[in-house]
Amino acid sequence: MSTIAVTGATGHLGRLAIAALKARGARPAALVRDTAKAADLGVEARAFDYTAADPAALKGVDTLVLISSNDFNDRAGQHKNVIAAAKAAGVGRIVYTSILKGDASPMILAQDHIATEAALKDSGIPTTILRNGWYTENYTGALGAAIQHGAIIGSSGEGRVSSAARKDYAEAIAVTALDAAHTGNTYELAGDTSHSGADLAAAVAKASGKPVAYVSMPEGDYAKALQGFGLPEGFANVLADSDAQAAKGALHDDSRTLSRLIGRPTTPIAETVAAAL
Repeated sequence: MSTIAVTGATGHLGRLAIAALKARGARPAALVRDTAKAADLGVEARAFDYTAADPAALKGVDTLVLISSNDFNDRAGQHKNVIAAAKAAGVGRIVYTSILKGDASPMILAQDHIATEAALKDSGIPTTILRNGWYTENYTGALGAAIQHGAIIGSSGEGRVSSAARKDYAEAIAVTALDAAHTGNTYELAGDTSHSGADLAAAVAKASGKPVAYVSMPEGDYAKALQGFGLPEGFANVLADSDAQAAKGALHDDSRTLSRLIGRPTTPIAETVAAAL
């Protein structure tokens, strides 16, 4: 029986967390909605759903890595379901992926995380909170269009974002899940080097060999543009708010806690951009 289990194990971060744990000699259990999709992970897969979390799936689990849900329909409620199941199953510790600055973050996106951190505290289960900053991959999904149009759009102005690659955050999950000494700690995690929208555009231009500029626009206009790309109105508003708050420093952190935790520098944005292209 595995003593570490990872929720959302077939998602972007979950897959990397499983790989990081395996690289350190662990045999984690993958908690997934569809076990067939976890076949290539090379670990035990257990059926598990945030909306109907079954304590039976957590039998024998000492440390539960709760990767935040990417379903924005009552995300805090889903997390509370998982926490309740963990308590019923006698899970010893939860490692939760929260958001940079936690309850001090002004971002709409932070509300679910703030509620989840409160629920974890109320549960009495020993917890390690990983307050993850922005993933550089949040920007790289739309690089094709950016290169085609010669522009990256957003609302962050000259605000600086301390992003890191998903694999960096995944390693922090592995490090903290494998060592009980991290119990009770809250870590503010972000990239070693911050960048502006213009810096990101320059990295894309250099990697692609094509001219790319950063165009900052009012939050409302950016939200409308995102809807024009096919994003639902609510999610477009959340992303535009995140960018507008980034202009005020909500995604900046210079503590270098992440690189200290994983024992190496975080991945430079140029490297992640080049890999994406």
